[in-house]
Amino acid sequence: MAEREISQAVIGRLPRYFRYLGELKDREVERISSRELSDMMHVTASQIRQDLNHFGGFGQQGYGYNVEYLYREIGKILGLDKTHHLIIIGAGNLGQALANYMNFQRQGFIFTGIFDVNPALIGKKIRGIEVRPMEEVTGFIRQNNVDIAVLTIPKSEAVAVAERLTAVGIKAIWNFAHVDLDVPEGVQVENVHLSDSLMRLSYMIDRYESQKK
Repeated sequence: MAEREISQAVIGRLPRYFRYLGELKDREVERISSRELSDMMHVTASQIRQDLNHFGGFGQQGYGYNVEYLYREIGKILGLDKTHHLIIIGAGNLGQALANYMNFQRQGFIFTGIFDVNPALIGKKIRGIEVRPMEEVTGFIRQNNVDIAVLTIPKSEAVAVAERLTAVGIKAIWNFAHVDLDVPEGVQVENVHLSDSLMRLSYMIDRYESQKK
């Protein structure tokens, strides 16, 4: 099946499968059935089989899934068999927290630079990498084959910064700014609006409390 026919809901579940399989692999579990995986993830076994069948299935009836093989194959589907170089724009609290998150590198995302406009932050070292002024970002992207930019800046600055980054070859933006970005065709954007997540959580609390009455 062509990738364009696969729903975003299916694609959105792949990282979760990858994470659980990684935990199983670390525990040296060799194989697992869809039912066992279902019990762990609280997703139906039929949903798991349907999702994986979009990409070839990977399992054998009566045997289940080889954990190492499935982990590796889902990693390939997610593009994690390649290395991605990323920079962070915004060296405030969120930018520094993301820079210090070591699991990114384990999954092939190499943190190569961090930039800010605040003179008080420029020169500070985060995981051994010095915060650079925004004036240097264009040359840095070109010289270091950077393909992903992480935006942890105010929404008032995000649109102009995104335009600047895509003009010099950034292929994807992980956007924590509270604004939706309009980018050229072919540039991928993943928006992470933290307040939206909190509002969804608030809705679920309210819904649960209403059902108890």
